[in-house]
Amino acid sequence: MLLWGANVGTTVTAFIIGIKISAYALPIIAFGAALIFFFKNKKVNNFGQVIFGFGALFYGLELMGDGLRPIRDLQMFADLTVSMSAMPLLGVLIGTIFTVAVQSSSASIGLLQQLYEQGAMGLDAALPVLFGDNIGTTITAILASIGASIAAKRAALTHVIFNLIGTIIVLLVFYPFLHFVTYLSVELGLNERMQIAFAHGIFNVSNTLIQLPFVAVLAMIVTKLIPGDEISIEYKAKHLDPRFIGSSPAIALGQAKQEVLRMAEFSEKGLHEVSQYLVNGQKRHAEIAVQFEEAINNLDRKITDYLIQISSRSLSDQDSKLHSVLMDTVRDIERIGDHIENIVELKDYQKANKVNLTESAVDDLKEMCDLTLSTLKEAIQSLELLDHDMANSVIEKEEKIDKMERKLRKKHIQRVNEGKCTGSAGIVFVDIVSNLERIGDHSVNIAEAVIADDHH
Repeated sequence: MLLWGANVGTTVTAFIIGIKISAYALPIIAFGAALIFFFKNKKVNNFGQVIFGFGALFYGLELMGDGLRPIRDLQMFADLTVSMSAMPLLGVLIGTIFTVAVQSSSASIGLLQQLYEQGAMGLDAALPVLFGDNIGTTITAILASIGASIAAKRAALTHVIFNLIGTIIVLLVFYPFLHFVTYLSVELGLNERMQIAFAHGIFNVSNTLIQLPFVAVLAMIVTKLIPGDEISIEYKAKHLDPRFIGSSPAIALGQAKQEVLRMAEFSEKGLHEVSQYLVNGQKRHAEIAVQFEEAINNLDRKITDYLIQISSRSLSDQDSKLHSVLMDTVRDIERIGDHIENIVELKDYQKANKVNLTESAVDDLKEMCDLTLSTLKEAIQSLELLDHDMANSVIEKEEKIDKMERKLRKKHIQRVNEGKCTGSAGIVFVDIVSNLERIGDHSVNIAEAVIADDHH
């Protein structure tokens, strides 16, 4: 439903172009630049970037439109528009290809409005291109969803099917639709750009209304085409019943422990997804890891508040010690979540800036991830069972993590000296290793809290 709403929302850009806001593009750009460069406030800078980008979009469209003006005099282009008028499917194909090429339906529709205004094509040729633009923007969504989560792939496929069905429907009634747009243009006195804007708006709104009753059918089709279970993370606390705080603080403390273990499990799963992301770079692992980190942050607040309420009650010495362990552990798990997020951001930076890590570097990261994950798992188990032996094993493993960090740093320096690794790759590598080492430290903190608690 949100996807369809967004589809309708994109028509606003065409209407803005229709009122020829490009005449004010340069003042808008100047205003945005002033907010970016002359103010230190982060929010003001963000607004400035939005305004600057808004003005640049329309100024760029104006420049591109002026650059395309000469093509209307080319006989080849004139023949093409005649062909598109006679064969609407050709126009749809051209619109689709062009939008995929420029990666923006707003840009392609804006250029179409300018070409139509310049008289380079008639309305009967422009409308099929417009429908192709709508299909083209969904292809870019498909490309963006490669390697993403199942939900993202299903959303992209839904978008494609939705616009394909809409285009088929409108092509079946193309000439009545063409006459209707022409009628509106005369009755409302629309300029050429507004004619395209109205056609775009009518197409998307009508398409949404027609397909709205068939949402469940479309969802079933997409689920069949892209099978699989999406990981569902329950952000809400499951065990923190406030009624136990007053009636039985000891039971409430046991409930808090169960929730802390659940929070710890999220950190373990998040670290596993991060290790996968470091190796294969598939976006879905990053998305899931970030979801686990968000769930950890949410539980951190809920559990801490719950434990604070318990602390106001009368607790035995044993329960007081367990309470202290849980408070410390929650803080450590929250920090582990932060380091997981840091590693995701470092990998994102590496991909976005095309920073290449050598195969040896990736193998080293995988080895350290495996050791860190094993250490974290054992720390969680030691908390669950309050097992001193496991806790001591965690401390021994963390020493191995420290040694591995020093070893990997030396190997990295050697790769840089041999010219196998660039400086930027080295920064990413070292920062990831550092974050993994910090996760090991927090795992030890959990284990040491268990050792310090001798109430069992």
